Amino acid sequence: MDNQDVNITIIDRDGVSHKVEAPTDMAMNLMEVVRSYELAPEGTIGICGGMAMCSSCQCYVLSETELPEMQDDEEAMLSEAFNVQDNSRLGCQLHITPELEGLEVELAPEI
Repeated sequence: MDNQDVNITIIDRDGVSHKVEAPTDMAMNLMEVVRSYELAPEGTIGICGGMAMCSSCQCYVLSETELPEMQDDEEAMLSEAFNVQDNSRLGCQLHITPELEGLEVELAPEI
């Protein structure tokens, strides 16, 4: 089986840039990657468990990476969230796939 990791840059809430490797074969999403690398304090990200029901994993996409289209529940959640920008996405809705190679995101401020 071909294990493929993608390289992702995540800028934490203190402005520190972290280059991480994320596996594409574990059905992980970006929020889970942030948690596994402990790039946000426990209890401040992924509060709803990745159901697109909170915006604690909101991030700003800084790279030109082609992302899957936003689904209705993600769009609805972001319409109510704080600190939303044009490049905002919910990390729990960005699944780690080979297409995310080179993705660069910044975590939105904690609410």
